[in-house]
Amino acid sequence: MPEKLVEVKDVEISFGEGRKKFVAVHNANFFINKGETFSLVGESGSGKTTIGRAIIGLNDTSNGEIIFDGKKINGYLSHSEKNDLIRRIQMIFQDPAASLNERATVDYILSEGLYNFHLYKDEEERKAKIKEIIKEVGLLEEHLTRYPHEFSGGQRQRIGIARSLVMQPDLVIADEPISAFDVSVRAQVLNLLKKFQKELGLTYLFIAHDLSV
Repeated sequence: MPEKLVEVKDVEISFGEGRKKFVAVHNANFFINKGETFSLVGESGSGKTTIGRAIIGLNDTSNGEIIFDGKKINGYLSHSEKNDLIRRIQMIFQDPAASLNERATVDYILSEGLYNFHLYKDEEERKAKIKEIIKEVGLLEEHLTRYPHEFSGGQRQRIGIARSLVMQPDLVIADEPISAFDVSVRAQVLNLLKKFQKELGLTYLFIAHDLSV
């Protein structure tokens, strides 16, 4: 029997207070089983990204519960619980240019999570992990010394995917990860995501406005 990884129960997300209160998400209910891709599809402004950001902890909820791996994660969490979630839930953003630090090399961008969570024994292991993930997403070892502006949009999105997956997450929230690209790049990125899901048993929340995707 499938095991639930994420459950969203009667979730409401609002911004502002009083007369200025705006309810962006009302009464959202769904669950995602481990190892599956769950798609959240709707037109722009319908609250898809708002829900994704609430699951990862970037948006507060005004009602309801978000359960991850059996534990409620919206509301108060201890420092260690927050850290655990940051590692286990990763996000691939719509605009790779805006989500990558232009002043940092690809090596540092991919290593930042490893540094923050001490996910390596020594410098040799860190370098090995970074070299492996950059090759897995179809880029070269020599790209590690370059900066984001030196890459095409599709290549930057590959760096964004590598940054998420090097953390060995359980859940990846893919927020319109291919909407900025042409058809050929879209296919490459989707095939890459499917490959990693098969190899690593990843669970995806895939946010899109295009049902065919």
